[in-house]
Amino acid sequence: MLSRTLFIGAVVVGTLLVSGCATASSPASGGHDYTNLPTSGVPDYQLGGAYRPAEDVTIVERDSTAHPASGKYNVCYVNGFQTQPEDASMWKRSHADALLRDEDGDPVSDPGWPDEMFLDTRTAAARDSIVSVLTKSIARCSDRGFDAVEFDNLDSWTRSHGALTRSGNLALASALVDVAHAHGLAAGQKNTPQLGASGKRDTGFDFVVAEECVKYRECAAYTKTYGARVIDIEYSDNIGRSWSSVCDLDDRPTMTILRDRDLVPVSKPAYVFERC
Repeated sequence: MLSRTLFIGAVVVGTLLVSGCATASSPASGGHDYTNLPTSGVPDYQLGGAYRPAEDVTIVERDSTAHPASGKYNVCYVNGFQTQPEDASMWKRSHADALLRDEDGDPVSDPGWPDEMFLDTRTAAARDSIVSVLTKSIARCSDRGFDAVEFDNLDSWTRSHGALTRSGNLALASALVDVAHAHGLAAGQKNTPQLGASGKRDTGFDFVVAEECVKYRECAAYTKTYGARVIDIEYSDNIGRSWSSVCDLDDRPTMTILRDRDLVPVSKPAYVFERC
């Protein structure tokens, strides 16, 4: 489903006003302006390691441990609804109330990503604790020069066997979007096509980063709400058709690219990067 296997965190964004960008001010931002994702351009998805993007690339997404790509619009990746493996002890020690727990009181892990624990979005108190931690990551994205941030695992409620709720996740998403806007960052919805228009209406998301929406015929769920502000990443191990046939589709997002599953840097043999 997701290709977060290697690098989860925030994605950095360098400041560049590209054709199609729009500046907007969030009502909750105290007057801080942010530049929304461009409506056209060539994105690159570099969560597996930062490298110099191709000359025609205009948008770069990277982990928060990296730095923005010079002269590009940069997106910062934050794991907003689950813990990162390297932060597990911190959450257990300092924010135990923010972890979803089973009947025995043990933290619950994502069945597909057992080294990531679910964050508990069901109560206002738990959400406040989560926001207090993630605000530091969001601020780091801003301080490093990112233009935007996208919050991964928004759909965690769909994998929690009924423990988490859609309403709880959307409440946390809304709070995180407010923090992003307050730090001068556009905020991106990650996947979750089942939200439809509510992703934007109920949370204030500005754009979408989708994975494999062509493969799973989900692109319209995003473009109907966000128009051209949709980045789609297809994966070379699962595309099941020629890349040229993908590019010929009338209903794909304009900004659709092909990457290798592990998103490795250009220097690695497994590297794949194609754009329409």
